[in-house]
Amino acid sequence: MQRRHFMRTLAAGSAVPGLLTAGQSGAAVPAAGGERAYLLRLLQQMAEPVLAPMSKGQLKKTFVLEVSPTWDGRDRSVAYLECFGRMIAGVAPWLALPADATPEGALRRNMQQMALQSFVNSVDPKNPDYLPWRVHPQALVDSAYYTNALLRAPKVLWEPLDAVTKARIVTEIKYLRRIEVPSINWLLFAAMNEAFLLSIGEEYDPMRMNGAIRKINEWYVGDGWIKDGQDFHFDYYCSYVMWPMLLEVLDVLVAKKGQFWNGKPEELLAQATRRAQRYSEHLERFVGPEGTYPPVGRSITYGTAVFQPLALLAWRKQLPKSLPEGQVRAALHAAHRAIWDAPGNFTKDGYLTIGFRGHQPTLGDSYSNNGSMYIASAGLLALGLPADDSFWTAPVQDWTQKKAFNGVAFPKDYAVNY
Repeated sequence: MQRRHFMRTLAAGSAVPGLLTAGQSGAAVPAAGGERAYLLRLLQQMAEPVLAPMSKGQLKKTFVLEVSPTWDGRDRSVAYLECFGRMIAGVAPWLALPADATPEGALRRNMQQMALQSFVNSVDPKNPDYLPWRVHPQALVDSAYYTNALLRAPKVLWEPLDAVTKARIVTEIKYLRRIEVPSINWLLFAAMNEAFLLSIGEEYDPMRMNGAIRKINEWYVGDGWIKDGQDFHFDYYCSYVMWPMLLEVLDVLVAKKGQFWNGKPEELLAQATRRAQRYSEHLERFVGPEGTYPPVGRSITYGTAVFQPLALLAWRKQLPKSLPEGQVRAALHAAHRAIWDAPGNFTKDGYLTIGFRGHQPTLGDSYSNNGSMYIASAGLLALGLPADDSFWTAPVQDWTQKKAFNGVAFPKDYAVNY
């Protein structure tokens, strides 16, 4: 589908043929098919305006940058790697599904091809959309989402790439080792890149990978929460970075039997899974009866990326027994609607804006640009489950706050000691 035609369909509030409807505001609304249909439309609305031009080497030409009013002055071109890397990480599980004969399958096949060409362009120095790998240390952050996508969908995003592109990706990722890694959540960005290298049989640095795992475990404060560095911050970085990246780095360490001195990666992975499940119990209880949730901490403009651990555990089929699939699906749907039904989340050209709910640029942090906002795709990970999976077909159940404020019995919550 041509990008210009796609944007006209969004502006008109009409449907891409065979898929879903959109509301007058341009925000996603459910069509027949319910929660999965809603998310699929949202995925398309986020991803296609990025992939369509980038696959033609035109993203930098078409993507109008917006930065926070408190922008820290760094090179604005970092936004392009942020936009593509973060978006593709959230979309990757859905791209990994089969490209069947359904309208969804046809959309997926088209997006798979656009994604592959975008990866090619992203590391080709002669392409206009060569990404800013060597401009600013911020590249380390978003390279980790980039490689995370390749880990989440290797058969459709990595294996089909030509040898030159693969070599270029490896070169860019290894070059980023020159960046000093601060002792905060950035440790996991470095670890994710090393996990990717390990996964494809490349030389990797065990210290950057295993050191991050050990440090994150040192920062675990209990009851599912992790500090981000020396001090505890009440924000959603356990959602944006800590639990998802720790789990997926450990996945690779276990699968590839990587080095880990005086420790058992299998046990660490099992422990991290239990702790992430506990954190996800908190996330589910944060969802109010109408789908609202606390706008606390920095980076609150990242939308429903707040719920990445819940979506990730659903995709991995690892939700705790305390959280039935129908209950999680209903809670997530309510939260998505609370954010994405608002006008102003997208520009007239189809790109995300800075804001918590709608366009609210003053809520941006000093590092925020509209490319940063594409981490919101992390809330869509459950789309990696096919339409006939029990996550989508299980009966809807009220979530905890909805039960509580309707006077219905609900389980009390107690701290855990693992």
